[in-house]
Amino acid sequence: MLIGIHALLSPNLLHALAAMGHGDTIALVDANYPATRGRRVIDLPGADIGQTLSAVLSVLPLDPFVADPAQVMQAADGAMPDAVAAINRVLAAGGHQPAAALERFAFYAAAEAAYAIVLTGERRFYGNIILTKGVVAPDAA
Repeated sequence: MLIGIHALLSPNLLHALAAMGHGDTIALVDANYPATRGRRVIDLPGADIGQTLSAVLSVLPLDPFVADPAQVMQAADGAMPDAVAAINRVLAAGGHQPAAALERFAFYAAAEAAYAIVLTGERRFYGNIILTKGVVAPDAA
């Protein structure tokens, strides 16, 4: 255990987040997601997407230089799923814009290219988000 580090940030997840560079992406996905498509899969089976996103954003800056540093999977019917509403609440609490929506297969392609996929225990449909890492400013170190 470490002081000041969210309990959901496991050693494997912390390593992935620290190893990512500016512009790298990480996918946080629900329990139904086919995570076998990813290069690195990190399991967080007891956590929902909101908890996981809050933990990750406690140490990961989002990239302010890209149009959509947070992207969710678009629902087939175009509605706002409960999981996406929860994601957007966490983003708003951190001062971030709502996540942009990616068509399902475009999301899969983007997640496959991500540095890592974090497989959560989220059971609500569409509980998936891709984050683009920003930089840590010299004065924030």
